[in-house]
Amino acid sequence: MDNDRAPIWPWLGLAALIVLLDQLTKVLILLNYELGDSTYVTGFFNIVRVHNSGAAFSFLASAGGWQRWFFTGIGVVATVFIVWMLRAHRGQRLFSFALACILGGAIGNNLIDRPLHGYVVDFFDFHWAFLSGIFHGGHFPAFNVADAGITIGAICLILDEILRIRRAR
Repeated sequence: MDNDRAPIWPWLGLAALIVLLDQLTKVLILLNYELGDSTYVTGFFNIVRVHNSGAAFSFLASAGGWQRWFFTGIGVVATVFIVWMLRAHRGQRLFSFALACILGGAIGNNLIDRPLHGYVVDFFDFHWAFLSGIFHGGHFPAFNVADAGITIGAICLILDEILRIRRAR
């Protein structure tokens, strides 16, 4: 489909769905868990309540508070840029899917959680014995639906670029 004629609404709808799922799950965690509470689910997965005032892997978490508004500002800039990119490339399905996933994640973490709470609510806790040498106690850093959206989007952006390069050959 031609970029100029493809609708942008499906991509914005996907981003909105990610935001909705992200915020709904975070509300459930906030209502049912105290900070640090954990529920065993399987031998490699727990539900926990963790607050992350930093960026990925708690980067800058102890920076003194300025990072809250810094990451919120980055979220605003990213949102505007991604919507602009979606308008320009809305006919490119994989690329637009990737951008929509990243957009939903950025809004959920940086435009809702940070201004509202001052931190991002994380709750998925995966752990494996082989991770013990990489991450403390074998636990991958806790994450949430928004983080999953951003990760899926980033993987799809890489895949889209690989496919674009192959088509150009």
